[in-house]
Amino acid sequence: MNILITGGTGFVGTKLCSVLLKQHHRLVVVTRYPEKVKSTAKAKASIDEESKGCVKFISSLHKVKKSEVFDLVINLAGEPIANKRWNNVQKQKIVDSRLDTTTSLIEYFNTTQHKPKLFISGSAIGYYGITESNESIDEYGSGDNSFSSELCQQWEALAVEAETLGIRTCLLRTGVVLGKNGGALSKMLPPFKLGLGGKMGSGKQWMSWIHLDDLVGIILHCIVNEEVKGAINGTAPEPKTNTDFTQALGKVLGRPTVLPMPAFVIKLLMGDMGEELLLAGKKIVPAKALATGYIFKYPELETALIEILN
Repeated sequence: MNILITGGTGFVGTKLCSVLLKQHHRLVVVTRYPEKVKSTAKAKASIDEESKGCVKFISSLHKVKKSEVFDLVINLAGEPIANKRWNNVQKQKIVDSRLDTTTSLIEYFNTTQHKPKLFISGSAIGYYGITESNESIDEYGSGDNSFSSELCQQWEALAVEAETLGIRTCLLRTGVVLGKNGGALSKMLPPFKLGLGGKMGSGKQWMSWIHLDDLVGIILHCIVNEEVKGAINGTAPEPKTNTDFTQALGKVLGRPTVLPMPAFVIKLLMGDMGEELLLAGKKIVPAKALATGYIFKYPELETALIEILN
């Protein structure tokens, strides 16, 4: 297939590009950092002389040729949500990076004569908000007025405009992605390796995690299964509380996990970001992926951690 991807330099995007190149698809990657994607794609996909022509890098959607026809568009662009403390400037940057790119894609769909058959647009389980609950939540769960939820609601509202143009649209609500050399786990590992890790706050908040291979697998599942549309949760079938996650990580690393980080310290150091991303969490389940036949490679947390860390 001929595939247009935004956000190809991110943790998920680089892995996805590698897998798609191995499957011999042709990629056009919109990115501010083309050299980063080139080096990552070549390393992970082992691109040989014959397949080098299968990926092209452009700096903006305006550089897409009018004659170009895409079977599929995947939108993963966005400022990392957990890299910096959320002040007003950073919040606006997070919002603009998602809404501006999605708006540009909808404009492109409106103007191009040959529309893609499928649009997969990123979102997050932040959609479901921060209200405490121990109930399992599937794709029909609602949001609230927290920053993360309102951001995802706006983001998805733009993306679903593609449906009015006859384009099948999937909204990928991603959980905490675990993988090698990046993502949430890379930030957790240093204190845990030193034996300084522990639960955050009460430890009762849910962590709806997923192995990077399974998140890419769900994207591929959306591509080949035409019955999949609308929101789809990118999470593993067995979410864990923060306490259980902490204990599993300590066990795999062979390190104690007895030093908790109190909630007031997280709020003091990280503000709203810490409160929404670390102290709040819901029990999100991948109901649609399971119902449509996706088989998880890493359904259990300990197995996923062992694969990543060993």
